[in-house]
Amino acid sequence: MTVLAIALSYFIGSISTAYIVVKALKGIDIRTVGSGNAGATNVKRVLGTGPAIVVLALDILKGILAVYIGRWAGGEMLSLACGVAVVVGHNWPLFFGLKGGKGSATSLGVILTVSPLITILVLIIGVGTIAVTKYVSLGSIIVAPIYVIAMAITYRTMRHTIFALILASMVLYRHRENIVRLFEGRESKLGDTIKKVK
Repeated sequence: MTVLAIALSYFIGSISTAYIVVKALKGIDIRTVGSGNAGATNVKRVLGTGPAIVVLALDILKGILAVYIGRWAGGEMLSLACGVAVVVGHNWPLFFGLKGGKGSATSLGVILTVSPLITILVLIIGVGTIAVTKYVSLGSIIVAPIYVIAMAITYRTMRHTIFALILASMVLYRHRENIVRLFEGRESKLGDTIKKVK
């Protein structure tokens, strides 16, 4: 049951909602336009706010569903493992050549279900950062280590700290190019339209 729950969570994560929505509405591969990322921010740049909201909601839902699958199948420890698995699936989807998104929205769904109070803090800081700077990537980059610290202080268990570290590490790794562009002043802001993959 443990292996099945983790595998199912990975498969759920592998359903690239950005790819499916953009393909259905525009007939194009989201990974070949805009920033090249299969995520809600790139969908907004390419198709607008409406489709982006749909993708964001579905990606968050993937994270929520995976955690509940883990809880039902084996309890808290398995729910954390399923939370990690669904983000791995989103980032490296089996059905789409291992080329997925950056995991921020799916991670949000996971942490919302695992640690709702800490998620409020994360959202305030993340949304605040985006509102002030207009850099969506910076919001994710800043809250990743904050989440680890908050989990370590609040739960005070090794498993929760390791879980938070894994999620944060994946977010930072997937945003490594954004970090470089931020330092170089080349990062695109919210609302920018990108014609093609750089």
